[in-house]
Amino acid sequence: MSAEADGRWFVYIIRAGDDSLYTGITTDLERRLKQHQTGKGGAKYFRGRQACEFVYMESGHNRSSASIREAQIKKMTRQQKDLLL
Repeated sequence: MSAEADGRWFVYIIRAGDDSLYTGITTDLERRLKQHQTGKGGAKYFRGRQACEFVYMESGHNRSSASIREAQIKKMTRQQKDLLL
């Protein structure tokens, strides 16, 4: 069974070294944080910034619902994101 079929997608927020927040989705949280930290397969956002830690995670999503939730969070203001955290 694929990760999409069984709802194992996560929506996450990572705090960067400059205290900014990055939102993304994945099926493997540990792998994704390592990718962001090492720059190997991570987001361009972390070029010049350090990915420090997860500050928020949601589980139980499929690929579609994770993408929709990611977009919702990315549209939030910093104040709204801080309240979510």
